[in-house]
Amino acid sequence: MKILISNDDGYRAPGIEALHAALRDIAEVEVVAPEHNNSAKSNALTLHQPLYVHPGAEGVRYVNGTPADCVHIALTGLLGYRPDLVVSGINNGANMGDDTIYSGTVGAAMEGYLFGIPAIAFSQVEKGWSHLDAAARVARELVQQVVAQGLLTRPAPFLLNVNIPNRPYEALGPLQVCRLGRRHAAESVISQPSPRGDTMYWIGAAGPARDGADGTDFHAAAQGCIAVTPLQVDLTDHDALGDWTQTARTLSARSPKA
Repeated sequence: MKILISNDDGYRAPGIEALHAALRDIAEVEVVAPEHNNSAKSNALTLHQPLYVHPGAEGVRYVNGTPADCVHIALTGLLGYRPDLVVSGINNGANMGDDTIYSGTVGAAMEGYLFGIPAIAFSQVEKGWSHLDAAARVARELVQQVVAQGLLTRPAPFLLNVNIPNRPYEALGPLQVCRLGRRHAAESVISQPSPRGDTMYWIGAAGPARDGADGTDFHAAAQGCIAVTPLQVDLTDHDALGDWTQTARTLSARSPKA
């Protein structure tokens, strides 16, 4: 089995080092990760400046780009082969609910998924890397279970988002498959004067959970369980297609003839 690992915290982050160590003795592993922290870069690709790949320790390679850049470059020429699985993380903090739209960790995994490769994004619920060994053990076991169940050989790839509470391994609850919750709007922007007298703006912190009901990733994590959410890329509002079709017909009927 061949696994490509990336992240958004940077190639020297403790999370990716722990993930690499947990997987390298059960698979042939390659690490291609950002040079610096690229949190909240989502699926962004760098199109208007060159990207460079540099060697790091233990065969790791790092890129002066986004998480999606790293996976894209790896899959379109750098590796020279197609991996069986793309794994991203372990992220320093949760990627639940609306976070998945912004997350570079999820973005890296999704880039693999867009190329038709099964992918998993791993995050710890709280920042600070506490009990990272337990999270890495969970990641290893989930990958092993995915392989054992033959999920890597199915015709359609999968994309999983996994959030692991910061607890000792023995204190973790079971895996719960759940839907994404929703957050409240982010806190207000923070402004302050720069040394040159200009006004600087910093994006405010993410809002608290708005929908953390039973069955959501927020609820599962709050109960100490490992939250696993299957994701998809299709953003179509299928329930609204009929309404908008009627609107389009009405507008077309009122349009002047050419």
